Amino acid sequence: MKTLYLLVPLAPLAGALIAGFFGRMVGRAGAHWITILSVAISFCGSVAVLLDVMHGNSFNGDAYTWLTSGSASFHVGFLIDRLSAMMMVVVTFVSLMVHIYTIGYMAEDPGYQRFFSYISLFTFSMLMLVMSNNFLQLFFGWEAVGLVSYLLIGFWYTRPTAIFANMKAFLVNRVGDFGFLLGIALILAHTGTLQYDGVFKAFESPELVARTIEILPGSGWLLISVICICLFIGAMGKSAQFPLHVWLPDSMEGPTPISALIHAATMVTAGIFMVSRMSPLFELSQTALSVILVIGAITAFFMALIAVVQYDIKRVVAYSTLSQLGYMTMALGASAYSAAMFHLMTHAFFKAVLFLGAGSVIIAMHHEQDMRKMGGLRKYLPVTYGVVLIGAWANAGLPPFAGFFSKDTIIEALHASATPGAGIAYLAALFGVFIGALYSFRLVFYAFHGKERFGHDAHSHDDGHGETTYAGHGHDAHEGQGHAPHESPLVVTVPLVMLAIPSVGAGWLIGSIVYGDFFGTAVVVSETHPWIEEMGREFPGVWGMMLHALGSLPFWFAIAGVTTAWYAYLYRPEFSGRMRERLSGLVSVLENKYGFDDFNQRFLAGGALRIGGLFSSVGDRILIDGLMVNGTARLVGWFSGLVRGFQSGYVYHYAFSMIIGVFVILSWWLYRINYPS
Repeated sequence: MKTLYLLVPLAPLAGALIAGFFGRMVGRAGAHWITILSVAISFCGSVAVLLDVMHGNSFNGDAYTWLTSGSASFHVGFLIDRLSAMMMVVVTFVSLMVHIYTIGYMAEDPGYQRFFSYISLFTFSMLMLVMSNNFLQLFFGWEAVGLVSYLLIGFWYTRPTAIFANMKAFLVNRVGDFGFLLGIALILAHTGTLQYDGVFKAFESPELVARTIEILPGSGWLLISVICICLFIGAMGKSAQFPLHVWLPDSMEGPTPISALIHAATMVTAGIFMVSRMSPLFELSQTALSVILVIGAITAFFMALIAVVQYDIKRVVAYSTLSQLGYMTMALGASAYSAAMFHLMTHAFFKAVLFLGAGSVIIAMHHEQDMRKMGGLRKYLPVTYGVVLIGAWANAGLPPFAGFFSKDTIIEALHASATPGAGIAYLAALFGVFIGALYSFRLVFYAFHGKERFGHDAHSHDDGHGETTYAGHGHDAHEGQGHAPHESPLVVTVPLVMLAIPSVGAGWLIGSIVYGDFFGTAVVVSETHPWIEEMGREFPGVWGMMLHALGSLPFWFAIAGVTTAWYAYLYRPEFSGRMRERLSGLVSVLENKYGFDDFNQRFLAGGALRIGGLFSSVGDRILIDGLMVNGTARLVGWFSGLVRGFQSGYVYHYAFSMIIGVFVILSWWLYRINYPS
């Protein structure tokens, strides 16, 4: 099996290298066939690994010793259990669908081979992360997905907005990664190892769990709390949690396929996976769990609100991702790791559907992303409409689709949890259901229902209620575009349908994954946090859960959200304009994203530029260039000019100098004789 474990990550790496270095040689078709075949091999291998671990087999071993320093050794190795096997299948399946979809979406792009190379490299990086058995390899995968995301977000590097977005993502993630690296350094310093099993075993010692460190003079912090909070700061960056969430919406500057890959199954889920993998550590720190709960609650609720005012179809889905990641984070804080991973899995499917469905709309609309220029698309894009409706239904948390089971379980776990902060998190999750249903079906009604508002010859005007409408409907609009919108080719729609299937049915696995012993010892939950275990004893089954939902608050909040969206954006569209006008202050705050981008740009980025300018003008120009370099040169020049005055070439000048020298020496000698020290 060790050969199979190596094959799973190395196949996408081989495909990435061939497409990247030999792209011109193999051609466009060769690049996509090679990378798709490599990811398909990886997916089949992942399925085989999952089936193997389901039969009770697991693996924890090293494949290569990278470095030995004193008593510490660093390895490349694999930890294969049900947690990693599930992630391997999710990552490779979504990646395979994205690879196939890319053939249609990027068909005319000049960077075709380069894009396939990047997304295969992204898959390799994520697999190395989830399969690792030590913190060194985890950090390698962690940084690799960050690097490739930088390349992919800025794929269209001639666009200034894309360059700004990829630099923003890179720098914000460096902030999180600094905390992550501090946590790893503390682990190595206090345990002497970076192997997961060694670290977990070391923290079974009560002495180590009770150990404190002094962060500020006179303040003692529990070592385990500091480590867990530092690790979670890394997760805040990768999984885009408040306040390190600002990079993710701007990542929409990259091509749509990579938006689906980053937001659904790879980079943003890395933090959720890492905390779940580190559950033996996080269960030892109530402080860290409370921090996670509060951060997740803020992200889930406040990011969902921003999605309601967005008109860019991709950004609506992007802010939806932020909110759903907040749900997963809250589940982690409530020690409901199995529920968090279950929502990670279901979310990967339905969010990929929403992103790729949005991409299909963008193709049909000639790369138009503004929903105000859409409308009535369901009759032109029946397959895309069907799958986007499934994705929206699942995202809203309505039965019987996958999102209902995973989201409802998280809300119940928050309600049952006694961890400090769980009450706030429960309210945020509950109201987040209403907002999630509202923005999900706002997208559906705006883009696929109502009047047709597209066409190059359409003339925009304000309807007097704060909404922009577009004249030129029906046949005239189609003539302005050149032709009516039409359904995307099979290479685009087939991956959409394949992803829609688990978006519908994956939730029915809740009994075994969340309440059963699916994860085994891969996830550890303290006896003091028995919420999921208690919920499992009362679990009524899939049908019972759906029936029970009819009398639960989350279900009716979701129904209220869908109804509000229907009334405001379909039945009475002028209502949304009036509400937008009346709530203009709140709308302005949401459109400005709570001012985080302005604050970061003015104070953090601007402050760094001002400090850099100060160092440049004072430190570099005045101190280094002016005083040290040029000042030294001027001093040498002055002294040389002084000495040059004595080097005249006249003998009597030299004789006079010698006399002066003899006089000075004799005076000093006589002084020392008469006044000895």
